[in-house]
Amino acid sequence: MAGLMLAVFLAAIDQTIVGTAEPRIISQLSGFDRYPWVATSYLLTSTIALPIFAKLSDMYGRKWFFLAGTAMFVLTSALCGASGNMTVIPLDGMNQLILFRGMQGIGAGMMMGLAFTIIGDVFSPAERGRYQGFFAAVWGLASIFGPTLGGWLTDHISWRAAFYVNLPVGIIAIAAIYLEFPALHPEGVKRSLDWAGILSLILCIVPLLLALTWVTNFGWASTRVESLLAVSILMLAAFLYSETKAVEPLIPLSLFRDPVISISSVAVFVLGMGMFGVIIYLPLFMQGVLGVSATRSGNLMTPLMMGAVAGSLLTGQLNLRLRSYKPSAVSGSILVAAGMIVFARMDATTPHGQVVFGMVIAGLGMGLLQPVYTVAVQNVAPRNQMGAATASTAFFRSIGSTLGVAIFGSVLLTHYHRDFAASLPPGTPASALQLFSNPLMLAQMRPRLEAQFDHNLLEQLFANVRGSLVHGLQMIFFSSAVIMTAAIGLHLALRNVPLRGRAPDPAGPGQKTSLHKVA
Repeated sequence: MAGLMLAVFLAAIDQTIVGTAEPRIISQLSGFDRYPWVATSYLLTSTIALPIFAKLSDMYGRKWFFLAGTAMFVLTSALCGASGNMTVIPLDGMNQLILFRGMQGIGAGMMMGLAFTIIGDVFSPAERGRYQGFFAAVWGLASIFGPTLGGWLTDHISWRAAFYVNLPVGIIAIAAIYLEFPALHPEGVKRSLDWAGILSLILCIVPLLLALTWVTNFGWASTRVESLLAVSILMLAAFLYSETKAVEPLIPLSLFRDPVISISSVAVFVLGMGMFGVIIYLPLFMQGVLGVSATRSGNLMTPLMMGAVAGSLLTGQLNLRLRSYKPSAVSGSILVAAGMIVFARMDATTPHGQVVFGMVIAGLGMGLLQPVYTVAVQNVAPRNQMGAATASTAFFRSIGSTLGVAIFGSVLLTHYHRDFAASLPPGTPASALQLFSNPLMLAQMRPRLEAQFDHNLLEQLFANVRGSLVHGLQMIFFSSAVIMTAAIGLHLALRNVPLRGRAPDPAGPGQKTSLHKVA
């Protein structure tokens, strides 16, 4: 458990630490124009790695894949920290970082895809919610302390330390897993790799995520985005066809015949789109509209993350005591919807306390909900498909949040560009339209803008940014409130299968004793 929790902490805190090092990385590697690719490459590879390695672990066991993912994450952390200093690689520093972050995403996908599956192997269904609640709490705590730690490392040591800090933690996690975790080998599984499924899934996900990433810059009607979406839809059809023919399908479609798994998949997708898609815009509202003085927007999310930590710990206890995930699912969805309604009522005159109240309510609901889907799915999934079933929840959450960010970003930028262009002060240089085109990047661009614009004009432009953001952000929060309110019906429809109090048989009677010894 210590090794698993350290590995999850490693993957969680890495994202928040790196976020606070962004301005220094951009400055030293001269890569402002390519910086979005640092996040995009990580998202692409981690999303693809989730289902692939989860299925491989169903066939060959979890331990060595989890160790390999953790080791890869640690090694590529060192490479990320050395970006720009590795002259043997014929790429500049920014492209090196993009490459290494993509490799790091593979390790993160392996770790996150298997950590929650391993809990399903070791603990009984009734106990899983408690331990998965601990893991979700670790994620929330990493989100709280990561920005502060990242800022301190960047200011007092170097932005490279934001990556190097992963090394000692990762080495301890690797040692704990290697020494203590049993190598459970699945029995009675056909070890046949679904190459057609792997290839078609990659060719489906890569164009989809690229299209959703580029839509905020080029629009839904651009040839680039439309072409990528068309390729993704075509490859999705090919993937679904290949899964019906595969001996050991990558994502067994038979899983979704179970109403618990199908409803959980839709619900976690909706949560990703409606809730996680909004999280990125809350700091923008706090800074850009309410004028909160914060050098790093991640710190503004502390109330939401504290609520999520409390909810994650609470849902584990509820699941264990009630032997049921349904109360957590319904109450969590109601709280998330209530938080979204609070956000939807915000405007430029909203007091800060109302925003914090909405964050705490939504965070508590999010914490209650996050472990529910994994517990519900693992409770009904066949043991020989536990990895694929568990990874499907993380996979659908990732796709949903990416889609939510893309759709909401498109809504925001449409209103923002229109209102900002209409309110430009007389005599403003035409270059201002380009430099102020993306409000999400203005915090990182502030030093560059101060060097190019007169102080008074710059203050006027930032005041215009504030007014131009309000309408678009209100549309985002209102849309999310509608989505999450509708999602309450999904959670009410989720069938309540009582959680078993003992670990299930992994592959047959012959394996029963060994698994209970582990449990």
